[in-house]
Amino acid sequence: MDAPVKYRSAAENGKQESVAFIDGGKRKDGACRGKVLFRSLMGVMLLLILAAVIGFLVWYFAFNSGRRGGTTASTFATPDEATLVYSGRLTIGNLDYSTDLEDPSSPRFKELGDALQQMLNSTYMGAQDLKGYFNQSVVTAFSEGSTIAYCWIRFVVPDVNASALALFTDSAIIGNLRRSTRNPTRTVSQESLRITATSLSVADPRTVKDPGDDSCVFTYRAGPVGSRTTFASPGFSAGYPPNARCQYLLRADRGHVIRLAFPTFNIDDSCGQDFIDIFDSLSPERKRVITEKCGNRPPSNPLAVLSSGNVALMTLVTDSSTSAPGFQVEFSQVPKMAGCDQTLTSENGNFTSPYYPDFYPPNIDCKWTIQVSALLYVRVQFKMFRLKEPDVIDPACTKDFIQVNGVKYCGERSFLALTSSGSSMEVRFHSDESFTDKGFIAEYSAYDPGNPCPGKFSCSNGLCIATTLKCDGWNDCGDLSDENNCVCDDAQFRCDNGLCKTKLWVCDHVNDCGDHSDERDCSCDSDQWKCTSGSCIANVKRCDGVIDCDDQSDEVSCRNTTETECTDFTYKCKNDLCVSQLNPECDAKNDCADNSDEMDCNCGVRPYKHNRIVGGTDSDIGEWPWQVSLHFGSQGHTCGASIISERWLVSAAHCFQVNGKTNYANAGSWTVYSGLRVQGVLTGVQTRAVKTIITHRQFSEVTFDYDVAVLELRETLVFTDTIAPICLPAPTHVFPTGMSCYVTGWGLLSENGQLASVLQKAKVKSINDTVCNVVTKGQITPRMLCSGYLTGGIDACQGDSGGPLSCREDTGTWFLAGIVSWGEGCARKNNPGVYSKVTELRTWVKEKTGV
Repeated sequence: MDAPVKYRSAAENGKQESVAFIDGGKRKDGACRGKVLFRSLMGVMLLLILAAVIGFLVWYFAFNSGRRGGTTASTFATPDEATLVYSGRLTIGNLDYSTDLEDPSSPRFKELGDALQQMLNSTYMGAQDLKGYFNQSVVTAFSEGSTIAYCWIRFVVPDVNASALALFTDSAIIGNLRRSTRNPTRTVSQESLRITATSLSVADPRTVKDPGDDSCVFTYRAGPVGSRTTFASPGFSAGYPPNARCQYLLRADRGHVIRLAFPTFNIDDSCGQDFIDIFDSLSPERKRVITEKCGNRPPSNPLAVLSSGNVALMTLVTDSSTSAPGFQVEFSQVPKMAGCDQTLTSENGNFTSPYYPDFYPPNIDCKWTIQVSALLYVRVQFKMFRLKEPDVIDPACTKDFIQVNGVKYCGERSFLALTSSGSSMEVRFHSDESFTDKGFIAEYSAYDPGNPCPGKFSCSNGLCIATTLKCDGWNDCGDLSDENNCVCDDAQFRCDNGLCKTKLWVCDHVNDCGDHSDERDCSCDSDQWKCTSGSCIANVKRCDGVIDCDDQSDEVSCRNTTETECTDFTYKCKNDLCVSQLNPECDAKNDCADNSDEMDCNCGVRPYKHNRIVGGTDSDIGEWPWQVSLHFGSQGHTCGASIISERWLVSAAHCFQVNGKTNYANAGSWTVYSGLRVQGVLTGVQTRAVKTIITHRQFSEVTFDYDVAVLELRETLVFTDTIAPICLPAPTHVFPTGMSCYVTGWGLLSENGQLASVLQKAKVKSINDTVCNVVTKGQITPRMLCSGYLTGGIDACQGDSGGPLSCREDTGTWFLAGIVSWGEGCARKNNPGVYSKVTELRTWVKEKTGV
């Protein structure tokens, strides 16, 4: 059923309205930069030594105490013993490669391996500082390209301390090896071994195998180009075993690279315990890891990676007692790119990172030279851009990057537009030896520099935007060029930095200006506390142990206690005691003495891991597993709803009223589609009949107050990767003003437009209640909240009614903040969407459903 609409003119204040669900939205971006200057060489040396020790400690504890998901460093206890492994390769310059070196049982492998192992043993047994810790060295494999030997060296530190760990630096490990390989070690077939290159780096001890341990070790050679070899994790799909240490040694023909594509990838989400690593090597050397993954990837966004050469190693490590189905992988070889340099001479076109949409390979450099007609310039716009290493902040772009006009770009960007200063442009791409990513899609076009954006506004970065977006308070260009040098109109406030923002944003507790000038000298709401600096925070944030005020005044003179007096702003535990912690429920911490804040928390988790894909508003498979489509009779999709348990849904009351001769309150006329993404495509979808519809008895068809309903299903749902419940927030849960959430549904794509066939998503911003009441002319009740953009452009629309407003907390848990209720038109200026406020209706929902 349509949400109520009170249509006005399609444009306001001379600015055209845009359609609903424009992806990416308008965001408020901020950045901070800092510098540290070291004034003496001694200071540098001391810091480097300290960094080496700390870095090693962090590495060791990360690998041995939950590598990617462990506790913070401050909680680590120093163990009695540490196992350290360095892994890498040795290049033998004067030895021809033979295929029998690929067989570990061959005499040739054993002879050469023993010779190299003796060299490694003598190297570290002869190193004065390291010999007391040296444990073992192993040669594990060989490959061609001269002859390359892969090995690992293990050290055991029995009494862990900072001075002992400080001995293990790259210069110490590699330097000793290089010194020992300058002279011949021994002869093999009357030839002296001449080591021409060495490479070693730290390795996770769990990814190496001891000699003689052949359990879960597999060797595969790629078939002819075009063929595929499929293999799977042990126990697929019933579940892989705990404490597995598996290795997959992969080889392809010379002149080819290895491709691994995973049609199914479902590894437990505890990445510190269960994960796969794929290395651009036959040794698990950390600096040559292509990717490391865990979690559950949707089939719409499969993982596919490539090596830079004709060998690769994949390792599977499992520690957790619970197991997921595992993976299936298709292994193949493709010809190695002879080069990826191109000259593009069309007036427009596109280009992508190598092998897109697969991950680009490591160690590759490409150059695109775009040449257009004289007197024209070149514009390049990146529609998707992701050149990012996990947990790496690299503002200088020293690893993977695009370079244009001498400037490097890296990371993940929602949009990037660049222009030339002449009729040609050169775009360079570089990938280093570790950690690859999805890459990019770029479109280029020629344009007249005298009229770069016909009928549109030309941003300084070359992007063209609608003229109505100039000086509207939003950074549409991305470089603020559309918001600079503006003359503020009567409805706008001039920030101290010269930007113009709508007056409705003044004192809304969000730093819209970027310099806080719109929030200066503002009073706080009754449920807020004012910091000494003048900013306002929620009362529940006062003395919660977390610094929220810039001046730390919210945590001054606080009484450190967990239990507190119960108020309207404190969370009530099941033992009737209260805690002042902000949003304690389902945050993975036991705030209540009876742990009741962490009960019933099997909700708000998306089974699939979703990468952010820039461009498009279509939702991915399983991205919103709590969203359902409600069909009435033969009318098709009519309303949305959210799954809150196996048997109960929550929706909007206005969807289930009597409308003329049509009785929408008749439960038997409704059909529920769960796990649906595309209307009419029922693969993986569970269909259920509705047993009972309960609407709030105080619902008003005039004001839409208390717009909430719950639906009981005749048959319970079976939770899957695409069907799962969302968490219901406690009545005291705070969704702060300015918080970004998502509204989803199959409603109209624009006012008076067509219903969407694919589930749509839009990021919207929580709007202050006072501002919301002003723009809706006093129609907001305590059971309502506003979310959207006052400038319009992004909103829910008819057909989205009853659907969720989903908000993600920092812990990763998703909560149902609102239910799509009503709005004046769709995506109109100064008319944000109005939602039923779930925190105010939470008690009623629990009373009716028990959830």
